[in-house]
Amino acid sequence: MLSAHGLTCVRGDRRLFSKLDLALEAGEWLHVRGENGAGKTSLLRLLAGLAHPVEGEIRWCGQPISDPDARYRNNLLFFGHHGALKEDLTAMENLSFSSAMDGIDLTDSKAMTALYRFGLKGREELPVRVLSAGQKRRVMLARLVTRNAKLWVLDEPFTALDVKAVDMLAELISEHVAAGGMAVLTSHQTMPIPGGRVVQL
Repeated sequence: MLSAHGLTCVRGDRRLFSKLDLALEAGEWLHVRGENGAGKTSLLRLLAGLAHPVEGEIRWCGQPISDPDARYRNNLLFFGHHGALKEDLTAMENLSFSSAMDGIDLTDSKAMTALYRFGLKGREELPVRVLSAGQKRRVMLARLVTRNAKLWVLDEPFTALDVKAVDMLAELISEHVAAGGMAVLTSHQTMPIPGGRVVQL
């Protein structure tokens, strides 16, 4: 359902990668690996439509992702390495705000369930500014539970998480893929997720 053909990415005067091909179907996930500066985040931004390749094309169900008829945005959830949270809003309010931006009518009960799954019970009404780095990360990851997207593009999703949260996230990604979803992610860690293929940059 997702394919990339002959992708070439240049940053400044440096070519990060060239003529890269990949394909991903329902029930599959890819682990993008490489040294720092190899272009992992750049590749994910290309796949998310946030940047454009110097050469090549990305397609969703055979259509270019830039084609409005491809409905790519409706099927995509992008989680950047530096996720955006509004510090003065509570965890609940942040989750509701991001859902509204995605065009999703999120009920309080579903938002609460998502936050509880990531161990934020008792902190859902606290301003995000008082949460630890790991707790803020959990608030952002709760979007995975509330957003019904087929493709998850996740840049270093395990950063700042403790062992328990890593296991919870790995289980969530595994459930998503087992249900016919797809995921592309970067991480310097060994993935505690069954299956998957490696894309080495």
